[in-house]
Amino acid sequence: MARALKLAERGYYSAKPNPRVGCVLVKNDGIIGEGFHYRAGEPHAEINALRDAGDATGSTAYVTLEPCCHHGRTPPCADALIEARVARVVYAVSDPNPRVDGGGAARLINAGIEASGGVMAKAAEQLNRGFFHRMRTSRPFVTVKLGMSVDARVALASGASQWITGPQARADVQRLRAAACAIVTGRGTVVADEPLLTVRDERFDIAGIQPMRVVLDSQLRADPSLKLFDAPGDVIVYTVSSHEAEHARFTAVGAEVETIMPGTGGMDLAVILERLAGRNANNVLVEAGPTLAGAFIGQGLADEIITYVAPNIIGDDARSAFALPAPDNLDSVRRFRFSEMRKLGDDIRLTLMPHDGR
Repeated sequence: MARALKLAERGYYSAKPNPRVGCVLVKNDGIIGEGFHYRAGEPHAEINALRDAGDATGSTAYVTLEPCCHHGRTPPCADALIEARVARVVYAVSDPNPRVDGGGAARLINAGIEASGGVMAKAAEQLNRGFFHRMRTSRPFVTVKLGMSVDARVALASGASQWITGPQARADVQRLRAAACAIVTGRGTVVADEPLLTVRDERFDIAGIQPMRVVLDSQLRADPSLKLFDAPGDVIVYTVSSHEAEHARFTAVGAEVETIMPGTGGMDLAVILERLAGRNANNVLVEAGPTLAGAFIGQGLADEIITYVAPNIIGDDARSAFALPAPDNLDSVRRFRFSEMRKLGDDIRLTLMPHDGR
């Protein structure tokens, strides 16, 4: 199973929105075939392992996720294992997709194949935490990313922010983008920084598919001629405006525009996340300014915060990392726990998780 998990990691950046899955076929104490899922629409890990083996009769299949039993873009893997006459299937964790969720194992058992799960389940679930989160909550796993000074400032008073952190930290952001299904930002960031929000580091194999770029622009005031709208990949603009002429400005450059009802204090972020889950987004990366970053945190929608902290001090006139109202007392502060700390060049990457056991 450890080998199967290593294989699954080969699809870490390319398999989305499908889960990352690896498979190893064993017979007479030796590996006879192995495979992983590379890209949605292409063969799953089990199929690739069966093709690698040639003849899998009487073998044991070790799979990092319960074999599927439904027709999606490809036929059910459970059926392929049955047809290949494997003797046993060991899977790490049950598939949380309601279309599977025990159905794959049941189909194998009904065909006379021994099937059992729970081997290295925690590691397998962590490998696909966004997929599991979406299946269980109908929302993507949300990571809020920020680059800041040691005094928690993300930009000068003028709005200038390039570059607070160093090149190693900025390169690491490419890794976050490559793993994301969607990158969310606000109109202010699009106008001030003119980001592309694309993956440009060739070390990360995204199979040629850029993450969706999502712009929150309540009144459609952004300029569609900005380079973000011209970069490769899908762009979705969420707005509360229903003005057709304004919509047309963005659809003319290839962007999609969706109107949603306003929420408390602005756009309804929970609805936006549900819409993105409906587009099969497992992991969402928020790259935004203090207002939007603070809104995700203040509304309890941030599943993870990653801050790149630079060893410099900007001063109290600069812009704070999070636009959040201060609580009345320390018992009411938003609490997180540090889950990782790593040095990147001169900067430090801090990863925080909500302090509720997740």
